[in-house]
Amino acid sequence: MSTRSLRKLQSNKDLESPKASENIEEIPECDENERAKDEDDEDAVDDELTTSSSSKSKKKKNSVNKNAPQNIFALLSEEAEKREDEDVDSEEKAEKTENKANSAVRAKRKKKKKNKAKENQAVKPVEEEDEISATVRFIEQNGVGKQVTSLTAVNGVRSNECLGLTQKPVLSIEHRNLNPENEIRRIFGSRVVENDRTQRRNRSRPFRKTWLVQPKEGWLGINKTGLSMRLDSTKGDLQYFVFEHSKAYQKVQFEFLDAVETLHPENIINIVKLYPYHIDALMQVSEIYKMSEDLQGAVEMIERVLFVFEMSFHPMFNLTTGTSRLDYRRNENRSFFLALFHHLTSVGRRGCWRTALEVCKLLLSLDPENDPLCVLLMIDFYAIRSEQYGFLVRLFDEWESHRSLSLLPNFAFSVPLALFHLSANDESKLKRAEAMLQRALIMFPGILFPLLDKCSVAPDSAVQKHAFFTSTAQASQSVELQQLIELYVGRSNSCWKEPGVMLWLENNVGKVLERVDVNDPLVLECIAKRTSTYRGTPRNIHRHLIISEIKEALSRLPPEVRFSPILSYDPLPPLDAISSYKRPPKPPRAAQQLGNPVSAFFQSLWPSFDPQAPAADQVGAVGGRPEGADLRQGVATLVDAMRHLLDGIRFTPPPAENAERENAEGNNAEDEEDEDGADDEWD
Repeated sequence: MSTRSLRKLQSNKDLESPKASENIEEIPECDENERAKDEDDEDAVDDELTTSSSSKSKKKKNSVNKNAPQNIFALLSEEAEKREDEDVDSEEKAEKTENKANSAVRAKRKKKKKNKAKENQAVKPVEEEDEISATVRFIEQNGVGKQVTSLTAVNGVRSNECLGLTQKPVLSIEHRNLNPENEIRRIFGSRVVENDRTQRRNRSRPFRKTWLVQPKEGWLGINKTGLSMRLDSTKGDLQYFVFEHSKAYQKVQFEFLDAVETLHPENIINIVKLYPYHIDALMQVSEIYKMSEDLQGAVEMIERVLFVFEMSFHPMFNLTTGTSRLDYRRNENRSFFLALFHHLTSVGRRGCWRTALEVCKLLLSLDPENDPLCVLLMIDFYAIRSEQYGFLVRLFDEWESHRSLSLLPNFAFSVPLALFHLSANDESKLKRAEAMLQRALIMFPGILFPLLDKCSVAPDSAVQKHAFFTSTAQASQSVELQQLIELYVGRSNSCWKEPGVMLWLENNVGKVLERVDVNDPLVLECIAKRTSTYRGTPRNIHRHLIISEIKEALSRLPPEVRFSPILSYDPLPPLDAISSYKRPPKPPRAAQQLGNPVSAFFQSLWPSFDPQAPAADQVGAVGGRPEGADLRQGVATLVDAMRHLLDGIRFTPPPAENAERENAEGNNAEDEEDEDGADDEWD
């Protein structure tokens, strides 16, 4: 007997067992009409199964008769296979009928459950609320960020478990918001970037996935760049990392410094050709492209820098949590700060404001205590342009107590502007926005006229004649405060050009003048604070003004900063910079001049030339002052000496013969003029 026939017998025994009969007895009773329908359905199924099985058996018989083998053993095997097929057909038939009966029973049970549910709804119109929905509603009513130890819902359900629901840190980042293509897709639709995406899919990816920038097609593969990152220390939840340069990378760094001292851009470009992923060389070439108005090339160099940095990240370095720290005082870390700054400005120039805001948050999270590039002076601008008003208000509320953000003109004006945008259906936020804007106008009255001028709006005659926004503002405003004001006006004037915003500003200016006329105590308090607070500009603010390249603010730089040598790959390095390695000393100049007499002759013309002077020691790879830092000053001195030499040269008088000839020609010309004058008088 075959295995299939054994399975058939076993299934028949199961059907005849008492358990099966018990299960059948448990089926609830139905109406006579429903039973008749079920019997008709079962009969129809049985007829279909019998007809299908008979047709199959007829086809098999015909096939067997047509292809009947001559061997007796083949005939026996054919009969065995035929019996097994018949067993399978009968087994399938039994299974189908059983499944049909079970499905009919389930359908009847579902109908009865639906009827019971309708009856329950008729009795109880209000559906009971489950525990999860009650939890969500409770959190929305009482706020998020507190630990909830017990919860009482509408239906009396109580949960004693600690939920521990907390908000994300204010500087937390989402990976998808770091890609400007995602923002372009949200603004203009997916068709704009569809062609570029298909091209990327078609070509092979030699690089792993990155978040800050997307590698381009012409970039070379990265094997060993000599740049790495290590975990330096851990303090609580904060992790401090350090970038490191290998010995080979240090040699390339020394070659780069030698190329910078030559003051020839071709030498720096040659280093990039030899070492396409050298950080400082790429930063310097980006500045060269920017000076030649090749913005696309400058952006590509910065993206390549960020790509190299991201490929060398430590496995524990996390961009999104806001707990990874870098020390700006270390030479190897500074280029990452500067590359992020240039990247966010280029992304903002493309109109990807949300991406620029996320990069701002990343840059601020690397060193929020010191803020070496003063990201706080521009994060409000990108928050307003990206319409992330809630983030800006939350940042101000959380950091005001220990950072005094209200003393910065940009936060004093941007936070009430964000509250104004959020106050569409909230009267309390509108009142708070008006109070904060009036305080900002009283604290910084010198910002009104430059802002209106940038917005091409003429102030009211009453405002123009009032002394509070003219003479009083200029008298109590220091140079350091003027720098911050012009920086904010030059960057954020576009945020105030909306008609509704300008009308709201005009109304609050009128209220401020009323408070000034009645001698509000806040006016005297703000004048005293304004005259005593803004004395001396920190070095990080000067660094921000230099790399921001806002013309209105650059004109306010002090002379000691404006005329000092500034390196574009490391502007205004910290005074307490940390160098992990030093540049080896160079041989004396006299030894170098022996091999090139022409160079020795021109160098001897310098007023400060000393053939026996040894080369100065270098402080570090990118910190300290390189040997050629005073080269411009030496050239300027040489030019001044040549100017004095040319001023001292006097030409000798002409010979006597030439003088007599010139005197005779002059007398003849005078006689002709006299004759012409006499003729005119006669006429």
